[in-house]
Amino acid sequence: MFRKHLDRRTFVELMAVGSGALLTPGWLRSAVPALPGLRPARIRGRVPGDGRGLAGARVSDGLSVVHTDADGAYEILSSTLRDFVQVSVPPGFQIPRNPTGTARFYERIAPGSSDEQSVTFDLRRSERDDDQHALLLLADIQTEDTDETTWFHEQSVPDVQATVRDLGAMEVFGVACGDIMYDHLDLYPEYERGVSRMGVPFFQVVGNHDMDYVARIDEVSTATFSRHFGPRYYSFDRGAVHYVILDDVFWNGVEYFGYLDRDQLTWLEADLATVERGRTVIVAAHIPILGSQHTREGGDRPSSGVSVTNRQELYRLLEPFQSHVLTGHTHESEHLFEHGVHEHVNGTVCGAWWSGPICSDGTPSGYSVYEIHGEAVRWRYKTTGHEESYQMRVYPVGADAGAPDEIVANVWDWDPEWTVVWYEDGERRGAMARRNGHDPLSVELHMGPDLPPRRTWVEPYTTGHLFYAPATPGARITVEATDRFGRTYSATPGAYPETAAVSENH
Repeated sequence: MFRKHLDRRTFVELMAVGSGALLTPGWLRSAVPALPGLRPARIRGRVPGDGRGLAGARVSDGLSVVHTDADGAYEILSSTLRDFVQVSVPPGFQIPRNPTGTARFYERIAPGSSDEQSVTFDLRRSERDDDQHALLLLADIQTEDTDETTWFHEQSVPDVQATVRDLGAMEVFGVACGDIMYDHLDLYPEYERGVSRMGVPFFQVVGNHDMDYVARIDEVSTATFSRHFGPRYYSFDRGAVHYVILDDVFWNGVEYFGYLDRDQLTWLEADLATVERGRTVIVAAHIPILGSQHTREGGDRPSSGVSVTNRQELYRLLEPFQSHVLTGHTHESEHLFEHGVHEHVNGTVCGAWWSGPICSDGTPSGYSVYEIHGEAVRWRYKTTGHEESYQMRVYPVGADAGAPDEIVANVWDWDPEWTVVWYEDGERRGAMARRNGHDPLSVELHMGPDLPPRRTWVEPYTTGHLFYAPATPGARITVEATDRFGRTYSATPGAYPETAAVSENH
């Protein structure tokens, strides 16, 4: 079960250490930043489960993946270029936690003078059957100051607490899907305090606003993030589902773009090689893998800042599986289906950067709830402060200036398996037509150089989940939407509940 040979990357690292600087050409020594303390590291340890050795557990240094033997023992040949040794928490075992409630499945690689290190991951069996479990995905909490952290604690945290209670006996964990902060990384403890209050373990994804922008290279741009939350990419299992957390934000010292680096892809290939083909794999990353923002805005290709430039490599690795990719970043909602992968771009906790109650496409501030039964995945969007049945907003005739004779419905979690119909005076009239457009409430709250007051640069997005229908003047209108799981929601034109929750400070 142990590695019988060194991979090329580890071999090069160890040779560099053993050869010393004298063998490095002078031009290369001056061009490449020094790597102080770089040494080989042999990491040995065990993974006990309830005190007994756990066979077959995955352990990794972020490049190599090994499995524990029959006694729960493992060994990794690594180096101090690698930051962490980590265990992929297997199904049926509790998610270990830091005192704050964030997941603790890792230890720093810091060998002693003998270049060896011992790390034990002591796991405990779950009290609940995790074959049925729930994932709460919180995209873009993105707090910048004390006002925004206060709103997070007063609005978002209690809403999550209520959702956890409503899920009853089901095992629940959370994922903060990047942009946990808005550049001010000294506020991470406020997020951690929120996790502690929410009461379930949380995994973290690194976002572009979670990085140390003073860093000149990508490898050290997540130093502060890692001090709080550990590795920037890793995996774990819950029930029959394999979960993967990726870092798809690449920082070149000047700007970021969507990209999965070589080491991460090497690790991911090794990690997925241990997963049975056909299984459900759920991946969480920050920047959308593709997204459709460019097509909605009339472009022919996605910007590198809102898509992963080497996404074909990810598609290739996910091809054998039933794959869902969960992302955030663009402050809007959409579902895409490419190369057999279902990508969920999730609405955000902060809406349009805490400037009001909605995202730029009209999606209310909130988070996504994924319920897993075996390998079957169901989901819904949960608007902060409102019932789970609140799944669309209906506007009266004339609300969209471009469609003066039509009603408009924004069905933010729509995908092609939904049906959206309208009724007049109780009589079904038929399916509504989906067209790209601007959400009327977003136009009201966001459009113009002085709106919204807190973030005047926010503008409405062109969105693809608006539905239109001609309506008879004076008729009583009802819109009914049925999702892919057979759940039906209805709404009528009228007051919009989010606007009542807008703080005066927004």
